[in-house]
Amino acid sequence: MSTVEDFESFLANPMVGDAVIRNIEVIGEASNNIKVVHPEFIKQNPELAKTLLIAYNMRNAVIHGYIDVDYQIVYDTAKYSLAEFKKQIEGSLNKFKEIAP
Repeated sequence: MSTVEDFESFLANPMVGDAVIRNIEVIGEASNNIKVVHPEFIKQNPELAKTLLIAYNMRNAVIHGYIDVDYQIVYDTAKYSLAEFKKQIEGSLNKFKEIAP
């Protein structure tokens, strides 16, 4: 989102909006896959479980919302929430690497 300075710029560039939505879809689907493939790890990390559920719910909202996608929420998520999400996932990944065979 470094090329988008504000919400109005975000709305003015549909390609950016589509790219952000596509990435939210991928992140959400991957979040659900982690839960399915590694349920024990998720049970041991309840904060991560909450975060992954939020990501999956966001994915469902943009995929199934079609016309009703709230672009303000999409913008705010990309601008303000993804950096913290990435940090939490990286920390969990490091923890997972320590216990994985």
